[in-house]
Amino acid sequence: MATDSRYCNCLFFSANAVARLLTSMAEEEFAVTGLSPSHAFVLMTVCHKPGLQAGEISREMQLTPSTVTRLVEKLEQRKLLERESVGRSTRVTPTAAATELLPDVKAAWRRLYARYTTLLGSEAAAQLTAATYEATKKLEPKG
Repeated sequence: MATDSRYCNCLFFSANAVARLLTSMAEEEFAVTGLSPSHAFVLMTVCHKPGLQAGEISREMQLTPSTVTRLVEKLEQRKLLERESVGRSTRVTPTAAATELLPDVKAAWRRLYARYTTLLGSEAAAQLTAATYEATKKLEPKG
């Protein structure tokens, strides 16, 4: 399906096409963990820094707070994360089951990286990642 499209010079079109392809790859790689890629990244984020508030997870993952809440709730239902109230805030911590699953999640992430790096070449993958992140920062609404 690698045909040129009349929309190939449109960033919106091209970015979404890349996102769909990467999402498909990520779903395949993370499937062995039983988690979607988004759930896996929330789990890695919380395991990396236990006790984060939802807002901190939201900023780290560049997702809306409501999306993070839904992801955390699902992981909480699966007994992978716990929320605890500390004063007026709620902190999210990993469970023992999350810690046990973490090596498999990280292995899936490494496989995803290896897969797209093999296809793109390591230098092109690094350049595309950096350019995409820089574009994200510039396009992000300033609040």
